[in-house]
Amino acid sequence: MSSPDQHASSLAKQARELFVVQVGRMLPDLVKACDNRLTTVLDQAGPAREMQIRRDAWTGFQNHQTAWINQSRKAMQRTLLPGFSRSGSTTPSTGGRLELVAEGAIDDQIMASRLAMRVLDTSSTELNELRLRIQHLEKRQELPRGDVLLPDVTARVLVDQWLESGMTREAWQLVQDSMAPVLGAKMLEAYKAANEFLVSSGVLKEIDLQALVKRTPGARSEGGPPSGPADGGGVGHDGGLSAERSGSGRPGAGGARYGAARSVQGSGFDGGHGGAASSGMGVHDETRLMTSSTPLARARMRAQGVVGRLKRLLMDKVGGDFEATQLMAPPSARLQQAMAHAMPSAVGEGGARPSGGGLDGSAVVMGAVHVDQAATELRQRTTELKQAASTPTEKATIEVVALMFQAILAEERIPPSVRVWFARLQIPVLRVALAEPEFFSALQHPARRLIDRMGSCVLGFESNVGSAALEAEIKRVVQVIEQYPETGRRVFQLVYDEFQKFLSTYLSEQGSASRFVSVAQQVEQKETLSVQYTIELRKLLDEVPVRDEVRDFLFKVWVEVLAVSSVKYGLKHEETSSLKQVATDLLWAASAKPSRTDRARVIQQLPNLLQRLRHGMSMLGYTPGMQDEHIKSVSDILADAFMSRTESIPQESLDRLSQRLAHLEDYLPEGGVGDLDLDNESIEMITGVDASNIEVVNQGGSKPSEAMRAWAVELQIGSWFGLDHNGKFNSVQLAWRSERGQLYMFVTNGGRCFLIQASRVAAYLQAGLLVPSEEEALTVRATREALAKLDANPERLLS
Repeated sequence: MSSPDQHASSLAKQARELFVVQVGRMLPDLVKACDNRLTTVLDQAGPAREMQIRRDAWTGFQNHQTAWINQSRKAMQRTLLPGFSRSGSTTPSTGGRLELVAEGAIDDQIMASRLAMRVLDTSSTELNELRLRIQHLEKRQELPRGDVLLPDVTARVLVDQWLESGMTREAWQLVQDSMAPVLGAKMLEAYKAANEFLVSSGVLKEIDLQALVKRTPGARSEGGPPSGPADGGGVGHDGGLSAERSGSGRPGAGGARYGAARSVQGSGFDGGHGGAASSGMGVHDETRLMTSSTPLARARMRAQGVVGRLKRLLMDKVGGDFEATQLMAPPSARLQQAMAHAMPSAVGEGGARPSGGGLDGSAVVMGAVHVDQAATELRQRTTELKQAASTPTEKATIEVVALMFQAILAEERIPPSVRVWFARLQIPVLRVALAEPEFFSALQHPARRLIDRMGSCVLGFESNVGSAALEAEIKRVVQVIEQYPETGRRVFQLVYDEFQKFLSTYLSEQGSASRFVSVAQQVEQKETLSVQYTIELRKLLDEVPVRDEVRDFLFKVWVEVLAVSSVKYGLKHEETSSLKQVATDLLWAASAKPSRTDRARVIQQLPNLLQRLRHGMSMLGYTPGMQDEHIKSVSDILADAFMSRTESIPQESLDRLSQRLAHLEDYLPEGGVGDLDLDNESIEMITGVDASNIEVVNQGGSKPSEAMRAWAVELQIGSWFGLDHNGKFNSVQLAWRSERGQLYMFVTNGGRCFLIQASRVAAYLQAGLLVPSEEEALTVRATREALAKLDANPERLLS
């Protein structure tokens, strides 16, 4: 009969083997995601070098995907061998000694870290539970750094085998964003399967975090003394690092979830525990973090740490009800009755429920007195509800929700009228929190997302500036939620989607922005068409013997004419088609004319051709002098063609060229075309609109990193920012983003518009010239303030 220790060791081994099997089964899904991504980018336009990289990546993946799958499966199996290290070998670690690393090793580690962090976004809870069960079985404080259960080990295996199979780092960077969601979802399933196996085997069916999660000796950073729990530093309720503490101890330098991962996983993210390894890895961890995620991602990690800390506090003080992922039992009868009577009918507008629903845009002006009244009634309702509560879970839920709404009411940057309407959401949110404990730990809960989204849109209003339409929409949202009190999260999701649709049109249709959005759309279309016309025309003329002067005229002048005409008149308009025909006629006229008939035809058509060339150039605003210069260059070539001094272009080639030009827009690929050549003069030329109130930010900042470009893509319409442009600071709101995502429009409260290209937005973010007004979402900040009060006075939670 095996001893208890042997049995525990066997269970841990079986759990790891089950996890590896589950990971192996997901590899075909990763291959499919990568293949779809590489096929998609293959057809996108771009610089020649980038297009070649995409083609090479697609070809390499087709040739090596099978080898990648097979080698990854074998490598995952090798991680189960004793003494496995993250380098992929089974040799002992070198301890704290310095050693040379292979070229590109740091890049590989960064790529693996990025992927591992994306996995943590979706699977941190399941991983934490599995870690605790394995530690319990093996009687250890932390998992070893090379443990296969840690997400960075799996990520490093995938990266290493990708390169070993013959594919490139450039190809990996093309597919990593498409691979991450699939890997996160599948590894979550693998962690769940391993947890279910251990629970079915009787291992820690109920997890006591206080008893199991302990800090190892020497794990604390040597950089300074710990902070107290009230300021978010130091040790949280479970003995791990709290949310606000990052690798460097500075806000923004790390991230809550990342910091939590370092303390609770013992993975490669922490640089080891104890000994020489732990003392020398802090800077490395921080550097890796800073290069592997955007500031927005780090803010999300900090936010996850805040709500994670609240969840641990509730489980510590109340019990396991807050760990449940299923819907809870309905509240007690007394509490339901109290909530029904507690609807804030006196909070509406100065002591009376607003008449007319407030949907006509009219509203009673509300100030600090109304906010104070709402806060007083909120506290009274909280006392009444806690008296009606029958369980500790109900009391704790009521108290935390009340503290969050007290913090929101105290946020002076939100207009008083909006704060009063936010206060009305206390009871609906309380109903959701009682039914779904995940409200406290899930940042993506519809109720949180709705309050955060509405808050982000109004936090930038100056004291004397408001928006009746936006406030009316917030009123409507609150009233819809109040009308359906029993629907729970569904009504929050419904009105959140409606509010998003409202924002997508409202901000771009207000004041000067409405006129300039139409201008920006035309500008983007014109610049996009110019680039795409140039690309397609180059393809058409690759094998056609055309003199350089004519080629340059078509590329530098005539594609601009075609683009402007397409924007002004339409892609299929008769005028645009006529100008396309001019390009074909010019190429025919520039071909050698050995035949008398052809020479006679040229003489007959030349005046009309030159007139149409001048007409096209006048659309671009060319002066007569500039037109004469281009006409002279073209005329010289036509004279040489007349004397048969140029090469002849076969008539079949001209016919194919003419047909392709006539339907050129059918061959234009979708997607971005890189930087656009914009300025106020070109805007006025294209659209005929006075652009004096548009500030075109055409350059600024260094070349943005991929992380900054990703951050720019994630900016939400309606969010407020501080923009430092030409030495002047402006408070601006993101009002519009073009359909292709190439142009962003920011608007000040005074109506001035800043039109910025996507790459410049990323550059300004990177240089600190464009800074979000709020680093934390409204509900996260409210949760942090609620935690501070509970840390100072924990008795109030159940009093």
